Amino acid sequence: MYKDYYKILGVPRNATQEEIKRAYRRLVLKYHPDRNKSKEAEEKFKEINEAYAVLSDPEKRRQYDAMGAAGFHQQYTTEDIFRNFDIGDLFKDIGFSTDDLFSFLFGGHRGTRQGGFRYHTGPFGYEHPRSSPVKGPDLIYELALSLEEAAKGGEKTIAYERGGRTEKIVVKIPPGVKTGQKLRLAGKGEFGPTGLAGDLYIKIRVMDHPIFKREGDDLYVDRVITFSQAALGTTVRVPTLDGKTLEVKIPPGTQSHTKLRLRGHGMPRLKEGGKGDLYVRVIVQIPRYLTDEQRKLVEKLAKLGL
Repeated sequence: MYKDYYKILGVPRNATQEEIKRAYRRLVLKYHPDRNKSKEAEEKFKEINEAYAVLSDPEKRRQYDAMGAAGFHQQYTTEDIFRNFDIGDLFKDIGFSTDDLFSFLFGGHRGTRQGGFRYHTGPFGYEHPRSSPVKGPDLIYELALSLEEAAKGGEKTIAYERGGRTEKIVVKIPPGVKTGQKLRLAGKGEFGPTGLAGDLYIKIRVMDHPIFKREGDDLYVDRVITFSQAALGTTVRVPTLDGKTLEVKIPPGTQSHTKLRLRGHGMPRLKEGGKGDLYVRVIVQIPRYLTDEQRKLVEKLAKLGL
């Protein structure tokens, strides 16, 4: 069973370094061998120091979060975990000496000390060079979204193949994503030979909408009006992507393919904030067939210069 370092220290996964340090101090005071002689306390004290050695180191913590407990322990040995682990000043602050801590944790084998307790591998106190871990292949998953889903954002649960089995994961979709954009999920790709996983990239594909056309952060919608409405002016009802209906005035003399802008009714802008605009494209419909009465009226208008 792999260890959950956050659970051992009693902190959330998004805890700050200061919160982790406070939790460690509190637990050390409770389980230090000088204060607590029980066998349970001895094992607990070792776990506390191991958890703090990882979570207090930004790089080790990043690797632990990315790989998960299982992947991390496949990659890191106990020696790796305690390499360059320096708690001399912290132990002095709470009234304990670090002189015997190393032998307590590692059964008498001692590393060099430089300005406090610091663990180094190697029989003579020097640190062996260690090759960089080999990262596994990245994976790409294409996620199709409706235009409404792309605008609203939220969470989507996907299932993908990883390591010969199907895994499920919740993907957070930021409002305003576009086709072709990729969302990176660190450490969710295939595992490499040393246990370090690659990344999973969620490639977004926003599907076409039956009413709206998207161009960047702007939306376009067509509204068809008659020749007489274009000449005299009218009011049309225009839907928005969020389900509302707006009344838009078409001024007299509007030409076909005129665009009327409705500010702030487009797609959310990912970086700048706010929203794009909604454009109403006016299409003036010319009738294919006329009744006798309509033809006479049009001919009369033509004689009047229209």
